[in-house]
Amino acid sequence: MPVLTASVQAQEPQPQPRPQGPGPFMSLLPFVIIFFIFYFLMIRPQKRRLEEERRMLASIAAGDEVVTKSGVIGVIASLSEKTVTLQVDGARLRVLRDQIGGPAKNVLGAPPPGGSRKNGGSGGKGGRR
Repeated sequence: MPVLTASVQAQEPQPQPRPQGPGPFMSLLPFVIIFFIFYFLMIRPQKRRLEEERRMLASIAAGDEVVTKSGVIGVIASLSEKTVTLQVDGARLRVLRDQIGGPAKNVLGAPPPGGSRKNGGSGGKGGRR
């Protein structure tokens, strides 16, 4: 009977090696790639803009013409650590320093010759609509 036992053992199926799934590093790789994409497309440019804004706010001085983030254009009359006093058409406005958008020349461009616009604005009579 030893022959019979040997043939039964020979007929037993051999265990197949299981296919290994992706390792723990490979399963985290898509998240790492997405983080780097977000960093270079969103976080890094935002940090750069904030640094430029800090430098601009540190460089403003009395007498500079500036535009606030709400669109008010005025000349800086005085500065404190947190506020700026703007001279706007004879009125004085106190605004937070963080609300200064930048120099007016960057927003408005070069002033037109003669100092004012003549019939070129959007609100005058006879203009195109």
